[in-house]
Amino acid sequence: MTTRRAVPPPNRVPWPPLLVLAAALVAVGLGAVLPGPDWLSDPVLIVLGRALMLIGLGFDLAAMFTMWRHRANILPHRAATALVTTGPFAWSRNPIYLGNTLLLAGAAFAFHNPWFLPAAFAAAVAVTRLAIVREEAHLAQLFGAEWETYRGRTARWFGRRREALRRPIS
Repeated sequence: MTTRRAVPPPNRVPWPPLLVLAAALVAVGLGAVLPGPDWLSDPVLIVLGRALMLIGLGFDLAAMFTMWRHRANILPHRAATALVTTGPFAWSRNPIYLGNTLLLAGAAFAFHNPWFLPAAFAAAVAVTRLAIVREEAHLAQLFGAEWETYRGRTARWFGRRREALRRPIS
């Protein structure tokens, strides 16, 4: 974790929570008008959906706790105060957005509403374009080489970057 001087925030609007909420509301509305097929009521799928939602919530809470522990700003429309690379941030540069996406996807099965799947995808695309790209430019400006090193080894959504896997072991 590193702290740096303040720079202008990456966004003026807190896009991610608004987009996730909008996606969920659209899915609920569409589900009321066009309900899902009966096979979505399978108890195995309901358990799978709830598990996926719990995993998503786990990512969210672990990331928030890690940011709190490092005294990093968590608000998506405020300037970064620290580059956090530990905990869930070692697996994903955006564990909160990943968690939100898993929550929406899991809701499709947990609540028998298939509209949550395209809503999760649409929210992930919108969050990437309206928030993540800007946040990453902000972090590059703020943290420079440290950001580039972190970016090179950790995928945007989940896992190790291919470049990090291809590096020879010295």
